[in-house]
Amino acid sequence: MSSFSESALEKKLTELSSSQQSVQTLSLWIIHHRKHSGLIVKVWHRELKKAKSSRKLTFLYLANDVIQNSKKKGPEFTKDFETVLVDACSHVAREADDGCKKHMERLLNIWKERALYRADFIQQLKLAIEDSNSPRPSEEKKAVKRSYQKIQEEEDDEDDDYRSNASPRNADISATQLTEDLVKALQDLENAASGDAAVRQKIASLPQEVQDVSLLEQIGDKEAADKLSKTVDEACLLLAEYNGRLAAELEDRRQLARMLTEYINSQREALMEREKKLEEYKQKLARVTQVRKELKSHIQSLPDLSLLPNVTGGLAPLPSAGDLFSTD
Repeated sequence: MSSFSESALEKKLTELSSSQQSVQTLSLWIIHHRKHSGLIVKVWHRELKKAKSSRKLTFLYLANDVIQNSKKKGPEFTKDFETVLVDACSHVAREADDGCKKHMERLLNIWKERALYRADFIQQLKLAIEDSNSPRPSEEKKAVKRSYQKIQEEEDDEDDDYRSNASPRNADISATQLTEDLVKALQDLENAASGDAAVRQKIASLPQEVQDVSLLEQIGDKEAADKLSKTVDEACLLLAEYNGRLAAELEDRRQLARMLTEYINSQREALMEREKKLEEYKQKLARVTQVRKELKSHIQSLPDLSLLPNVTGGLAPLPSAGDLFSTD
């Protein structure tokens, strides 16, 4: 289990996905470092606000998992999350659609049923979600003050975007970006979880006692039981984290497969386009070659002026201006 640091938590929150495995793995890691609960909640709240709208609900699911599963070990997270949840729910709800808000309300109902928080605090959270449905004054003001000139400017911008997106140069840029993303995805998989021999060796070296329930009967005193309990906890965290990495790797490989499909399709389209261009320029070359051939034939049919007789030979030269005005 990796040691705790603020940067390590930020990285894990950035990598958090909506899968149950990802949420539970990070939740176990956070609970393991519960002595840092105040800082953890502060970083969680900050990263929640920076996250994309589509990922914010997952942050609430993570908080839910931590709050519920840390109760037996202490009230730290329940108390620390209480200080930020009203603002967090209000923030998430402002950017959420109706479907997301239903999930949030269902989460609050679970907290109420399981008495994780007081009923009046749950009501505060529900009001924070409901209040987000009302448009903020600044937004209404902006909507009213949108002038005709502003609308025209926006329409011009849309036209510019369309022309930009439709241009061949933009298509080339997109293809280049796709190639770069594909190369990066392949490089990232070089350090994938399935290739982590060190962790696999740690898992292979786990004592048999943590894997075989029948061996628990051999424990004869509390000291041995406490020692085994600590070993089991460490094994659970190790396996949960590794399983989370493997699940993330599977998702990365699925994404890579989609990128490869997209890349192959783009290359097929590019191939067809280049074949069309090649045929077009072959025809141009044939026309220019024909013109060259006809021109050469025409030049050969013209008379050679150097062979014509000298029509001025033997004649006296014309008088100069001085000769014309001479008095002699």
